[in-house]
Amino acid sequence: MVSRRVVVDRCPQCGAPLPPGDGERVICSYCGSSLIRQADSSAGTAGQWGVRLKTISCIDQQGIGIEAFRILIPADWEFEGGVRWLMNNPGKPAVIAFRAYNSQGEEAFEVLPSIPFYWTNNPMVTAMFPVGSLYYGNEVRPPAPALQVLQQVVVPRYRGQMPDLQVVQQEHLPDLAQQMQASSPVAPTGVTSADGARVRIRYRHGDRDIEEDVFGVVEVSQVVTPMFMGAMENVFWIADYLFSFRALAGQLDGLSDLFMAVVRSFRLAPQWYGRYMQVSQYMIQNQIRQINQIGQISRIISQTNDQISDMIMDSYHQRQQTLDQLSNQFSQTIRGVDEYHDPFEERGVELPGGYDHAWSNSLGEYVLTDDPNFDPNVDSNLNWEAMERR
Repeated sequence: MVSRRVVVDRCPQCGAPLPPGDGERVICSYCGSSLIRQADSSAGTAGQWGVRLKTISCIDQQGIGIEAFRILIPADWEFEGGVRWLMNNPGKPAVIAFRAYNSQGEEAFEVLPSIPFYWTNNPMVTAMFPVGSLYYGNEVRPPAPALQVLQQVVVPRYRGQMPDLQVVQQEHLPDLAQQMQASSPVAPTGVTSADGARVRIRYRHGDRDIEEDVFGVVEVSQVVTPMFMGAMENVFWIADYLFSFRALAGQLDGLSDLFMAVVRSFRLAPQWYGRYMQVSQYMIQNQIRQINQIGQISRIISQTNDQISDMIMDSYHQRQQTLDQLSNQFSQTIRGVDEYHDPFEERGVELPGGYDHAWSNSLGEYVLTDDPNFDPNVDSNLNWEAMERR
C-alpha cells in the first residue's frame, strides 16, 4: 500500500502553515493576511494563493474636510485614527496618528503622534519654562540623538504601560542624518539636521509575548541670535515620523516585507498638506498662542485658499522623500517591494516584492500571486485587471 503524501499549504506572505479546507477565503493566523485560494489541493498538491490588500483613504473630518492621506493595508485588517487638530502649537496645529491592525491576531502597524520640543540657553526662559513644561505648545527639553529620544521619551510615553517592557535591540540609521529643512516653520532659518533610529521592544500582552519595532526621526532647527553678552540659542526640534510594527515574539522579521509595503504606500495628499501649511503660517503670522475651541478651525481655514505655493510644495516633497528614505533603511532583512502601474488609478503603486503577478480593481484593492493561471475575476462580481510591473 502506497501512502499518500500530504502537502501543507503555506501563507505566501509569511510562510506559515495554513489550515486545511476548500474555502476560497482564508485569514492567515500568523500574519493576518487576507488570502484567496483558487487551485484545488485535493490531489495532494498545495493550493495556489493570492494576497489581498486594500486602500484606506483618510478624510480630515475634524478640520479641512478633504482627503489627508491614503495607505495600503491587508484587506481584512481594521483601521482607526486619522488627523487630530490640537491648535496649541502654531508650527504644528494638527497631528496624524492611526493604527492598522489584525483584529484576529497581534499584528499591527501604528503611526504615533509626533512630539515637538523647544530648548534655549537663555536662563530667564528656562527659569520660567522648566524641562517638561510647554512653550507655545512645544515640550521644553534639550535635544538628543534619535536612539536616546526613542528609548527615553517615545517608548516610555507610548508603551510605558506595557508589563515586562524591555528594549532588546537598537539600530542607528545613519543615512537619515542629512541636512534638510525643518518641518516647523517656527524656525525657518538656522542649522538643520536629521537623525534616525530603530528600537525593538518586548513586552507581555495578556498571556503572549509581543515584539515591536519603533522607528523615528529627530529633526533639529537651531536659531542663533547675537546678544550684547553673547549669543542666544533657540532650538526647535521634533521627534517625527514615529511609527511601529508589532507581532508575536519571533514573527516580526518574517513580516518585514508586509510592513515595508504598508509604510511605503503612505502618501500625504498635496492639497491637504498645502491647506495645513497655510493654517500653520496664518497662526504664526498672527501670533496665536493657543486656541481652545475646535470650532475656530473652520474660521482660520476659511481665510486660506486652495492655491499651494512653491515653498509649501517643496516642503511636501521633502517630507515625502524623508519618509521614503526611512522606509528604505529601516531593516536589512527586508526583501523589498515591486512597483506596478495601476490601470484604475493611472499611477504607480508599490506592493510587496517577490510575486510574479499582481491584479487591481476600482476599489483600490490588490491581489498578489505567483500562479500564472490565477484569475481573481473567477467567481467574483468585481472587475480585476492585471498590472504591469515597472
